[in-house]
Amino acid sequence: MSAEGLERQTRNYLSNNVPQIQQHGGNFEVRDVDEAAGTATVAIGGACSGCGIAPMTMKAIEERLPESVDGLEDVEVVRAGGPRAAVMPSKTDEMEDMDEYEDYSPPF
Repeated sequence: MSAEGLERQTRNYLSNNVPQIQQHGGNFEVRDVDEAAGTATVAIGGACSGCGIAPMTMKAIEERLPESVDGLEDVEVVRAGGPRAAVMPSKTDEMEDMDEYEDYSPPF
């Protein structure tokens, strides 16, 4: 599959299966797709940055997206920069290290 096809399927998956990102004032951007390696980088920002479950959402996307998009083997989710930058990056960093988020499975 082409890089454009992988990017389109990635966007469609996020829009259709993780609508709470946009419904809750967050946003996502498919930053990079490497067709040969089967990898993608997705940035989330806006309200996601200050959300208490953002680290869990990030982990869930990293695990579930490759299972749902043919040709995609690995996904990295990062915080957005620029005008979509993280609102509370230090708090989000703390949350990523909390044991409570290790086994969380969001309903998408």
